[in-house]
Amino acid sequence: MSAPKGPFRLVTVNTAPERAKLLIGRMVEALKDRYTIIYEANCETIEEVGPKVKEFMPDVLFSASMWTDEEAQRIQSIARDIKPDIKTHAIPEGLQVKYGPNAIVEHLLEKVPLLLDA
Repeated sequence: MSAPKGPFRLVTVNTAPERAKLLIGRMVEALKDRYTIIYEANCETIEEVGPKVKEFMPDVLFSASMWTDEEAQRIQSIARDIKPDIKTHAIPEGLQVKYGPNAIVEHLLEKVPLLLDA
C-alpha cells in the first residue's frame, strides 16, 4: 500500500459554511487512505474568493451546488487568475437541494480522485 498522495490544500465556496465543513470532513475521511486533503477555508461569498485564494494558495477549490454555472465559472476564473494551476470543481447546481447531503459526498467521492490524479 503506497502512502496517500498530497497534501492537497482545499478551499470551498459555500454560503453554508457549517454544512461545507461537515460534508468535506466526510469526503476527507473517506479518501484519507488515498489522499491527504487539508481543508483550509470556506468563502461564503464570491467576493471572498480572491482574498482567501491569495491567503491560502490552495491546490483545490470547490464551489458548492447553490451557485449557478455562471457564478461557478466566475469563482473558478478568480481563483485561476491568482493561482493558474489550481484544480477546481463545481458541484452541479441544485444537487444538495434535489438529493440532499449524501448525494454531495457521493458526487465528491466520484469526482475528486479524477481531479487529484489528473
